[in-house]
Amino acid sequence: MPGIKEIRTKIKSVQNTRKITKAMEMVAASKMRKAQERMRAGRPYATKVREIAAHLMQANPEYSHPFLIEREQVKAVGVVLVTTDKGLCGGLNTNVSRVALAKLKEFQQKGVQVQATALGNKGLGLLTRIKANLVSQEIGLGDAPNLERLLGAIKVQVDAYLDGRIDELYVATTRFINTMKQEPVFLRLLPLPDAKMEDPFHSPNSTEASHAEVKSEYSWDYIYEPDARTVIDELLHRYVEGVLYQAVAENMASEQSARMVAMKAASDNAKKVIGELQLVYNKTRQAAITKEISEIVGGAAAV
Repeated sequence: MPGIKEIRTKIKSVQNTRKITKAMEMVAASKMRKAQERMRAGRPYATKVREIAAHLMQANPEYSHPFLIEREQVKAVGVVLVTTDKGLCGGLNTNVSRVALAKLKEFQQKGVQVQATALGNKGLGLLTRIKANLVSQEIGLGDAPNLERLLGAIKVQVDAYLDGRIDELYVATTRFINTMKQEPVFLRLLPLPDAKMEDPFHSPNSTEASHAEVKSEYSWDYIYEPDARTVIDELLHRYVEGVLYQAVAENMASEQSARMVAMKAASDNAKKVIGELQLVYNKTRQAAITKEISEIVGGAAAV
């Protein structure tokens, strides 16, 4: 049985660890609310862009944007992996990495080349370890997504699609459902659907209603400046950027929620361990006192 001093040192160590995890839990809870508000604030913009883009495509069926054209044969694809920069957020990064690796293996078996983009330090580490064809990256994203920082990494993949170097573009991220549940998803970003523009981050289990489907009861058209083609081109680019921005925002909201839950579980476990160690400490201390009393009584009896 360990000595009293060792048990006391262990108790103090676990107590210090619990202080850290409790502080991280409170910080994550504060950041979580802001991240969720930011994520939900971006959804109306993305929804409206989807609606207008679908209306424009219905009003101008004669023009087929490259983002809408299905390639006959898929020889190469691009994958954008969205992860966190830091750990201690449960299985968040593990789950999305597992989904991405399964898809990469599937592409490899089909003989499809893959070029990857990493948004987040954990994803960069994974893609580097598996020696993936990494064409762009962005790490140190902070607590709020910054579209200007994301544009460079995104533009590499979009330009590759427009030049015909890749035939499809996918994004692997974590969709926020609620504080206790986050779901890894692997979405096709390009080419876009032309019939209806669905919200890629809407979950049927979500409590939020989705307004992504476009009503087709009557036709839509607009007054264009300078012309319909220019407006459609610019709008579809904004839509792609908006989806990737929303993917990062969803991942950040999921990160803070997962970290809060993980740190709460760690704090609860530390409290349980402290209680068990305290019980062992009391028993050891009582045994030492009993032994000393027995030795004193034995010595007195011998005298």
